[in-house]
Amino acid sequence: MPASRSERRLKGAVSRILVIDDEPDIRELIDLTLTRMGLESDSVGTVAEARECLESSSYQLCLTDMRLPDGDGLEIVRYVADNFGETPVAVITAFGSAENAVAALKAGAFDYLAKPVGLEQLRALVKSALKLPTAELRVDSAQSLRGESAAIQQVRGMIDKLARSQAPVYVSGESGSGKELAARLVHGQSARANAPFVPVNCGAIPETLMESEFFGYRKGAFTGADSERDGFFQAASGGTLFLDEVADLPLAMQVKLLRAIQEKRVRKVGSTTEEPVDVRIICATHRNLRECVDKGSFRQDLYYRLNVIELHMPPLRECSEDIPVLVETILDRLGVSTRFSANALKSLERYPFPGNVRELENILERATALCSGTVIEPEDLQLSVEESPEELVGRGSETLDDYLNRLEKQAVLEALQKTGNNRTAAARLLGVTFRSLRYRLERLGIE
Repeated sequence: MPASRSERRLKGAVSRILVIDDEPDIRELIDLTLTRMGLESDSVGTVAEARECLESSSYQLCLTDMRLPDGDGLEIVRYVADNFGETPVAVITAFGSAENAVAALKAGAFDYLAKPVGLEQLRALVKSALKLPTAELRVDSAQSLRGESAAIQQVRGMIDKLARSQAPVYVSGESGSGKELAARLVHGQSARANAPFVPVNCGAIPETLMESEFFGYRKGAFTGADSERDGFFQAASGGTLFLDEVADLPLAMQVKLLRAIQEKRVRKVGSTTEEPVDVRIICATHRNLRECVDKGSFRQDLYYRLNVIELHMPPLRECSEDIPVLVETILDRLGVSTRFSANALKSLERYPFPGNVRELENILERATALCSGTVIEPEDLQLSVEESPEELVGRGSETLDDYLNRLEKQAVLEALQKTGNNRTAAARLLGVTFRSLRYRLERLGIE
């Protein structure tokens, strides 16, 4: 029986790559490149031959063309995913065929290369694929993303799958729901785990500085550029670039970001040449990106490039059964011996948490500071909205969205009243960012 991938690594065996392409010249080029990298390879020209090889040998990576005489590359991707889940598959697509690349990534492909195949990109892809951690070496996402609700278990399963791909990921969810944590977990379990994770808040960068911040600049490119500097793309080389609040990017910058993602190359401000970059893009926003596209504030082509796979982070109110374990985790992190009474936990489980987990953390910090004993009671929580289960039913024609919006509006108004309409202080009290509060004020129609 062929050695497993992990067994080959432990024994120091040379990795073997399966190359599937019906053009002999391309097979020869790839074989030669892999040989010079110290790797072994088998080359075939059809789907049927590929299946035979996969059944008889163990491979650490498959490289397949999209168009084959007896099928296409997507068949290989699905076949390997179903039968050899530990083996990554990269597809080779025709130049400019973005649709094929996106379809392959959604089907579970590790990554893609565009024809004509660039040897530098080929080598980078192969090295990255061979760094993928095996199942026994992978970090368990449950260690960081606590909870056993169905929604959280689904998120953890999705993170495990996304970690074995290079596909761009769009993390959606409300403010404070853990979008950056999810992005860090995807990065930390991926082949890029040892490379940088670079988080960028797109809403915090002045529009005039965006291009130089993202792509870097050459010395003398503009007044004050007295030395050459790398941008976010270069800083994240080999790793992951996390674009938080990506919906805040102006349209002009969206065009440049789209090109950088498509071509995998960037041009520094003041430079006449482009340089290759190897980064994985994960983006997030609390807004509905689809609605931004419909309103014309976000480019549709960039949306489809970024939203190859969506990872939705559920709001805390949909995971109320996880609150006890989250409370225990946060209290342990705070290093306090204070514990919650049963009534206090019930109060938390009834609370709608407009600020989600971030708000829970702030509530616990405040409660531990205000609690005079060793047990936190409901009054120590100072929750703005508390309702019994009986009050949650019998609301007539009011929809769930209307009910939650009403609770959220009440919480925001109470916070503004307590802080004398100081929005910064109100945001801090609610456990949300100032930008998030401003968005909520606009959405809820609060002057």
